[in-house]
Amino acid sequence: MPSTTPWWRSAVIYQVYVRSFADSNGDGVGDIAGIRSRLPYLESLGVDALWINPWYKSPMADGGYDVADFRAVDPLFGTLADAEQLIADAHEHGIRVIPDIVPNHTSDQHAWFQQALAAGPGSPERERYIFRPGRGPDGVDPPNNWVSCFGGPAWTRLPDGDWYLHLYAPEQPDLNWQHPEVHTEFESILRFWFSRGVDGFRIDVAHGLAKDPELPDLPLLPGPTDGQSRPFAQHPHWDRDEVHDIYRTWRKIADEFDGERAFVAEAWADTPERLAAYVRPGGLHTAFNFDFLMASWDAEDLRTVIDDSLAMLIGVGAPATWVLSNHDVMRHTSRYARKNVARWVPNQRYQPEGDIDLELGTRRARAAALLMLALPGGAYIYQGDELGLPEVEDLPEADLQDPIWERSGHTDRGRDGCRVPIPWSGQSAPFGFSPADASAEPWLPQPANWSERSVEAQTGDETSMLELYRTALQLRREHSALGDGTLAWVEAPAGVLTFRRDPGFLCVVNLSDEPYRLPEHTATLLASGPITDGLLDPDHAIWLQV
Repeated sequence: MPSTTPWWRSAVIYQVYVRSFADSNGDGVGDIAGIRSRLPYLESLGVDALWINPWYKSPMADGGYDVADFRAVDPLFGTLADAEQLIADAHEHGIRVIPDIVPNHTSDQHAWFQQALAAGPGSPERERYIFRPGRGPDGVDPPNNWVSCFGGPAWTRLPDGDWYLHLYAPEQPDLNWQHPEVHTEFESILRFWFSRGVDGFRIDVAHGLAKDPELPDLPLLPGPTDGQSRPFAQHPHWDRDEVHDIYRTWRKIADEFDGERAFVAEAWADTPERLAAYVRPGGLHTAFNFDFLMASWDAEDLRTVIDDSLAMLIGVGAPATWVLSNHDVMRHTSRYARKNVARWVPNQRYQPEGDIDLELGTRRARAAALLMLALPGGAYIYQGDELGLPEVEDLPEADLQDPIWERSGHTDRGRDGCRVPIPWSGQSAPFGFSPADASAEPWLPQPANWSERSVEAQTGDETSMLELYRTALQLRREHSALGDGTLAWVEAPAGVLTFRRDPGFLCVVNLSDEPYRLPEHTATLLASGPITDGLLDPDHAIWLQV
């Protein structure tokens, strides 16, 4: 009997970082035709939907998150017709499509910003963005002390004396969401893509649209001392209540279209309660659970995150969405590859502690995958997670392209290490990412030893990360206990997480230093590693039928 639960409440969604997924034309950059060619793989993996990073027309100052035209596809990736064909093809494979939408800012090459530059200070065209006069003698100082997320000041001065706000790169001017034309434009953009069959949107910087109209200076907060500090509380440009008015309107637009169109918010919030506000009835459908991604490899920490998240979301009737990696953070195989896994603090670059042990990281990544996929709600897989790809931490400085590298004065290497093109086949680069006769090398260099991590090398190997994911996703679809719902914790020693999902499913994760004797069960459904004499080794997980 078909499920009556909306698909987005339990979906496993695969994130495609377009430029690093599959290159069809040999220019070294992934594209839409490349995604289409790999749809059979994605179907065989067992995912329900694709979240695709921005494919819009862009000067690519920030990998496409600087959008010049939201209704056009950048020639680097293909054409609008290519995008429409991908949506149709994906649907034929039983896969939904969720592109990114970037409402906080545009490119400085967007027609609106070019009009604002031409019109000059005080013009109506500048009211769509956040322009202000400077402070100090002749306005030589920025309007306030806000800083860019990419490093340096959040303001740039024009030759005519005006300053404009950009919470990211100078090429990404922030829109003024107090202006009615901004609302109207994005409502039109949503309808443009919904009418072409997309199944929803991932909302970039969903917490950033509303700014305090007074634009006050940011209080100088003390740095984190306990690893728990939260930088978003009462912030003048993050997670303000006014953003929810925008999303209530967007929800109504999604509901105009057939087929359960859904949003997921990239919303960084101060507490689980603040995050739950995004997914209240009449608001967005889901929001990323970054607390889970940021947790250390510690049973107590993970259980607290799971409990707090589920409690807040159940209170508003929304499902959880769990995620371990994405295109903005160090890959979890490498985060877990340190003996002591540092808890990641939001709004700060992740700093791993100690030497890397990829064998340890891979073992923990396998266990983490089974933990995540057994939790109630939906889950996100970043391309390459299913291959166990590590962070490429030794990219040559000459190859770094993330704007963070330049904006930080070459002190922060940025996010390129998790964006290296993924390996598909073969013994040497480009490992099937590009055609054999490609005219250009991949836009970021691939490690020479990635042949052993390719899709080809792992397919059919029952001990591989890929086959672990394939089996887990198949079981997740088949087992009535998994997906949306609730869990009940089962008593276990310190360092061991054990929870039941009805009917008859038990997940056990051993984060302690000692083997753990498994409870009584009728069958082993799936284990992250070998089980000997009924003992679950440290850094392993298992799914049991009970």
